[in-house]
Amino acid sequence: MVTLDQDSPSLAKPRQRKKASRIWWEVHQWAGLKFSILLSFILLTGTLATLSHEIDWLLRPAMRVSPASVASEVNWAAVAKTAAAQAGEGRVISLEAPTDPWFAATAVMENAEGGLYFVYAHPVTGALKGHGHWVSAQRILRNMHRHLMMPIAIGVPIVSSLSLLLAISLVTSFVVYKKWWRGFLRPIRLTDLRTAMGDFHRLAGLWSLWFILLMILTGLWYLAEETAFAAPRLPSVKAEPAAEGMVALASRLPVTLEAARTANPDLRIERILFPTETSGAFVLHGQDAAILVRPRANAIFTDAGTGKVLLVNDGRDLSFHQRLSEAADPLHFGVWGGLTTKIIWFAFGLALTSLSVSGVAIYALRLIRAERRPPRWGQALVLSWRGMGVWRWPALVLVIIGFVLIPSVFLQA
Repeated sequence: MVTLDQDSPSLAKPRQRKKASRIWWEVHQWAGLKFSILLSFILLTGTLATLSHEIDWLLRPAMRVSPASVASEVNWAAVAKTAAAQAGEGRVISLEAPTDPWFAATAVMENAEGGLYFVYAHPVTGALKGHGHWVSAQRILRNMHRHLMMPIAIGVPIVSSLSLLLAISLVTSFVVYKKWWRGFLRPIRLTDLRTAMGDFHRLAGLWSLWFILLMILTGLWYLAEETAFAAPRLPSVKAEPAAEGMVALASRLPVTLEAARTANPDLRIERILFPTETSGAFVLHGQDAAILVRPRANAIFTDAGTGKVLLVNDGRDLSFHQRLSEAADPLHFGVWGGLTTKIIWFAFGLALTSLSVSGVAIYALRLIRAERRPPRWGQALVLSWRGMGVWRWPALVLVIIGFVLIPSVFLQA
């Protein structure tokens, strides 16, 4: 009979594998647990921000129009005329096309005191639908998700650095969950709460792999762009400042539109920037042949006084660095395919948020099971709170700062 002592190679290898597996598990747990308060909050606000424009539509009747009445393209001249008539001593900053047939066109306005607000108009007739405060669900959710209401130079690096935690969680999950590729169709077992939560966590994670990777890549890009690798500015041009008032400028828009359509007949205009105190140029943004770019990547600059085309930007001509920068937002928020992709992004955003929450619940339920006690939510919350350690305090403080700074958005308006 051969006796294997503790130094035997036959026992050492399994122990080493078990130890390595334990380390991977602890890293996975650390990445998902310690900053879970902040991470869950950012994921939730980002998910809601995906449909924030639609939330505003529900909250603001002035944004609604009958889809049957907008069969034709936007009548920019009519919308501009309505916005200019509402400007008074202020000015029109920009006109925005409806995102869907049931939305009104939007004019971003500035009053004489510098305050910002919206004017909503029917996209075909130009009929005034109403006014709206500049602070909206979209503004609050986007600002909270992007930089926690803090100055952008501070808030964006803090929020986008959470993508590092997501990356750690993703990489370690492939080691922690053995033969993960077999789990896509594995049902959730309802034998007990801990088992059901674990199965749900794995299932949601598997089906969300592509989405998690996309959020990691775009988040890391935001971090790099804000800290060290800002993309070069897009080409622009200025014209002599226009001396006319808003009504006169709005009356010149048809000439600009005709010149722009001649310069680029395929441009689907989504935004028109009005001349400012420093430049007398209309700027038309929209979509053309370039894919996955923000509307600003395709731009036509025209002289407000003469209607002459000063510059035409084509998104396909941007550098690789600029194309990455312009693609980040459409990919991150899923706006590139309209309402359909936004709903898909919203659904997977909920799944990703649930992964963060369920991971914390699994940690607490595992401790409760080890003590052979019946699971109770109150006890689970206490154990989760304790498990976060000292890291819970900076995470909680950052979330609180976001709420405390909400009034600053109203000051900006």
